Amino acid sequence: MVMLAETPSALGALASPPVLFFFLGMLAAAVRSNLHIPKAVTKLLSLYLLWAIGFKGGVLMTKGTFGEEMIFSLGAGMIMAVVVPVWTFFVLRRFVDVYNAAALAATYGSISAVTFMTACDVLTAHGIAYGGHMVAAMALMESPAIVAAVILMRLSETRAGVGLPSGSGVAESSVPGLAPGPLMSQKRPTWGTLMHEAFLNGPVFLLLGSLVIGMLTGSKGYDAVKPLVVDAFSGVLVFFLLDLGILAARKLRTLADAGAKRMVLFAIGVPLVNAACAIGLAKLLDLEQGNAVLLTVLCASASYIAVPAAARIAIPKAQPSVYLTMALGITFPFNLGVGIPLYMWVIGAWWA
Repeated sequence: MVMLAETPSALGALASPPVLFFFLGMLAAAVRSNLHIPKAVTKLLSLYLLWAIGFKGGVLMTKGTFGEEMIFSLGAGMIMAVVVPVWTFFVLRRFVDVYNAAALAATYGSISAVTFMTACDVLTAHGIAYGGHMVAAMALMESPAIVAAVILMRLSETRAGVGLPSGSGVAESSVPGLAPGPLMSQKRPTWGTLMHEAFLNGPVFLLLGSLVIGMLTGSKGYDAVKPLVVDAFSGVLVFFLLDLGILAARKLRTLADAGAKRMVLFAIGVPLVNAACAIGLAKLLDLEQGNAVLLTVLCASASYIAVPAAARIAIPKAQPSVYLTMALGITFPFNLGVGIPLYMWVIGAWWA
């Protein structure tokens, strides 16, 4: 594991092409430009990114050694993937109903693969090495939060019913998507369906499959696809984040119009709390600098791909206008513009 001699600045981490193009997309939406990328193209870009990061991670794992660093990194990721949805669920139950609390707990307990990819790109640009096993950590942290959130929702349904707690001071209409009225009645999915959606949904399956193939083919396979896996990665990430910037700005405007100040504060505060816990845990376990950054980014991110897909089946009464808007419209741009540079600076200064 190679360490960088100097601590990367927050400004340096921010001034990378993918991050800047994300904010260009947000600017395009803000000024109402007709700039857009076709949905078919963005789907192809997302599949490419998952394949590239998974394959490269699998190859890196073959070059690494199975030891304490890998065990501690994976263990820390799994611990945080279980703890985060639990504490966020009970905090959220103070001002939203059980279904939206469960969906948000899953959202912030799970991870954002794109945020992780961006952090990898920034680390590479600064010459900071990281272990390929962190890709495995990303894949493993995707699903536990979904399972934990569903369990907490079921327990809350049987013990206390649903709805906003009395005396909370927050009306249902103050949170987007929580207008009074009967909730949609749907048949409860079986646990087999829930597990299938959590562990075998498309993004996770492609990521894990690419990881395994990268491990099986090793350096020989890497050399065969290196131009696509390495050389084209940053360019593809630029276009993907440009499209996400446009979408995030529109989602942010939706939440701002609803006036849900507590939800905005939550979407910014939770990543900071989770990042602080991850940094402390990484230091306690003496993880390498690059691995510590990626663990922190994973813990501080929020899912807007895997969880919404799973929540449609597992938590059908939750409102996508709440959890998707908070994850994509607030937490994602916050992590790209403030979070990643901040986490890198803190870890670089502390580890030095």
